[in-house]
Amino acid sequence: MPNKKSASRIKQFAMSQFNSDKDYYGVLGVDKDASQVEIDRQYKRQAAKHHPDRGGSEERMKSLNEAYGILKDTSLRNAYDARRRPRATYQGFTPVTTPTARDVGVFGHCLSALLCLIAGIFLLLLVRFQWMFFLWPLAILALFVLGFGVLLARSAMVAVDASLPVTNPFKGHTTLREMAFWVVIVSGGYGLYLVMTL
Repeated sequence: MPNKKSASRIKQFAMSQFNSDKDYYGVLGVDKDASQVEIDRQYKRQAAKHHPDRGGSEERMKSLNEAYGILKDTSLRNAYDARRRPRATYQGFTPVTTPTARDVGVFGHCLSALLCLIAGIFLLLLVRFQWMFFLWPLAILALFVLGFGVLLARSAMVAVDASLPVTNPFKGHTTLREMAFWVVIVSGGYGLYLVMTL
């Protein structure tokens, strides 16, 4: 029976040594509900990473050993959990969060697509009719703005489709709508090409 008495004395000493203000779970990087296997695995990972022989900090290793010493023993872990101070909570306090951004809606989608397309066409025409050698990066920018405008126009088309009621006859014809959209885009691009080659 001397082994049981000495073991209980060691546990009592260890219980008197741990600090219930420290977050041993945070030191090891595990949740409060972590299993023993997860605690062992995480301790081994952290010990391998922070061992002083591998360039780690001796203080960090001490805190890891202290946390693992408490959390690996079930009775010490239960005593630690019981002694931990509960976090201060205020009755009736609800944390305020900022509301999420609202969708811009169909009008916002259409307007942003229109503005991008107008800006891209304006830049292309400016480069074409005021041609100077140093303006070629502006032509590349204009092509990117036009491409972005096309993507926004497709997004606007999808937003319009989503806003239609289910009973609307246009709602079911997505393939036809996609084909019409790309026909308009290609014909508009060809018309822009003709204007640019004048």
